[in-house]
Amino acid sequence: MNDTPHAYVLCSNPRSGTTLLCNMLAQTGVAGRPDSFFGAQHLADWCADWGITEAVDPDDAHFTEKYFAAMRREGQGGTALFGLRLMGPDLGSACAWLGRRHPGLPDDAARFAAAFGPVRFIYLSRTDKLAEAVSYLRAEQSGLWHSRPDGSALEELPPAGPPGYDAAALTRRITELQALDAAWPVWFDANGIAPLRLSYEDLSEVPQKTLAQVLAFIGLDPGCAADITPGTRKLADATSAAWIARYRAEAGRA
Repeated sequence: MNDTPHAYVLCSNPRSGTTLLCNMLAQTGVAGRPDSFFGAQHLADWCADWGITEAVDPDDAHFTEKYFAAMRREGQGGTALFGLRLMGPDLGSACAWLGRRHPGLPDDAARFAAAFGPVRFIYLSRTDKLAEAVSYLRAEQSGLWHSRPDGSALEELPPAGPPGYDAAALTRRITELQALDAAWPVWFDANGIAPLRLSYEDLSEVPQKTLAQVLAFIGLDPGCAADITPGTRKLADATSAAWIARYRAEAGRA
């Protein structure tokens, strides 16, 4: 970590606290404005926001140049650092896109550096996979993915299904999340990356302390975390706790 970073990548999986951390990083005013710029489902929306009128085509070199330039501006947010959130489901497509833009380099880490300059990687994971799966399923069912501290919706999508406890769906989500979690350390090792490792549980419990760790890791003053407050509200409630207790009880009987 001798090079002063020009960028950082927050690596994680769904329902692991990335929106909370990204919001707090942006609030500092010095750590860029990280978001999921490689999220396949978001590319068209980003293009609309940035005034890119070309057809969305990551295989097209001209589109890629325009998209990467706009992504860089957005992720810097007027600061010296570029911030990127990279979710597990998007890792493969992001690395393939960077490979097309920067061919001939030895690994993904080199391609990230070619695209964004010296990069630091942060890995945020959630230990309690059942709680993560419950959060994921309830967000899908309700359409409410994130809310502000006052309870108003921060990110809301159309509900994907009727609400209600579904043990089979939770099992599928746990299996999916475990696989996504297992893939990150393999990728880090294959690319010689030593990330800062954080847990959702610590972030949720002591958000300012976790933010200070991140700021120090990316070469910024950790004191900038002192006045930052969470911009999102925890969605877990009594229903979440009841689902967790029921799933564990049923698993124990099985």
